[in-house]
Amino acid sequence: MKILYLDCFSGISGDMTLGALVDAGADRHYIEEELRKIQIEPFTLEWRRVNKRGISALKLDVVLDPHTPPAHHRHYSEIVELIHRAGFNERVVKLSLAIFEKIGVAEAKIHNIPIDRVHFHEVGAIDSIVDVIGVALAIDSLEIEKILSSAVPLGSGTVHCDHGIYPVPAPATLEMMRGLPIAPTSYSLEMTTPTGAGIVSGLVDEFAKGLPPMIVESIGYGAGTRDLPNQPNVLRVVVGQADPYLNKWQVHHEEFTHEHVHGHHQPEHHHHGHSHEHGHQHHEHSHEHGHEHHHHEHSHEHEHEHGHHHHGHSHEHEHGHEKHSQDDHTHDEKHPHVHHKHDNDGPDDTCIRQ
Repeated sequence: MKILYLDCFSGISGDMTLGALVDAGADRHYIEEELRKIQIEPFTLEWRRVNKRGISALKLDVVLDPHTPPAHHRHYSEIVELIHRAGFNERVVKLSLAIFEKIGVAEAKIHNIPIDRVHFHEVGAIDSIVDVIGVALAIDSLEIEKILSSAVPLGSGTVHCDHGIYPVPAPATLEMMRGLPIAPTSYSLEMTTPTGAGIVSGLVDEFAKGLPPMIVESIGYGAGTRDLPNQPNVLRVVVGQADPYLNKWQVHHEEFTHEHVHGHHQPEHHHHGHSHEHGHQHHEHSHEHGHEHHHHEHSHEHEHEHGHHHHGHSHEHEHGHEKHSQDDHTHDEKHPHVHHKHDNDGPDDTCIRQ
């Protein structure tokens, strides 16, 4: 299962998330081409490599057309219509709407109005719409099946918005994080934005205190706007395969060919020995077969070298042939047989690690 882990040690925002996902390998060309389908004011995406306290991270900025003033705000219903009308695939639509629904429900509760009447200010701006849909496109590009997250630091202090000076976390941010794990922080600033809280509350399936059991495939760092005094202001994302031990992590070793014959193949009757490397336990077989003419006794000693254990076979045969059929054997009932299953159907040896 392909999983995504959001390591939110410095909080989370829309641009940090999109930058980190592209840094982890999401198809930037696919994202940019799909975003052009949104019927809003013209914009371009600017990607820069920046250094945040020693960590190289990808910074995304949504640059607006200076000749086209952006809309002051958009209603929730208008944003839903924009997403449906764009012609994205079903999964991108579902992920985008899941994020905006969380934001819309939180704003409706805070303002005590129906969700269709909610109008977004900062979240309704072009850059936030691009961030949300861009994140949905990036997750689709990476073919993520499950999303996990660390606890989320929200920040403290105050923030300026269209309504005036608001406490941090902003009311909508705190409402969306209700019932989800948050982390303390000593910084007096906004570390998680409403868009970041919408991504976490709308998309995350599970929360973990650290990296989940996984095989790591790629890592991405998305830069925030501010610089923090004592730590890098980045979101780290980790992409990989989950539960390698539960699903049997299979390691293929170098293939080689060997010949191995078991059973009563009626060779020319003389004493001979075989040396193979095989891999089971020591066991012995003794067989007596009665026919009419030819009395043969021969012993086979097999030392199989296949990389595990050794075993030897000792066979005593009395053969009398009339027509000589390989399957016509009468076994002495007094002789106990210990049967071990050998899987030697092909040249491919695999090591299965649990």
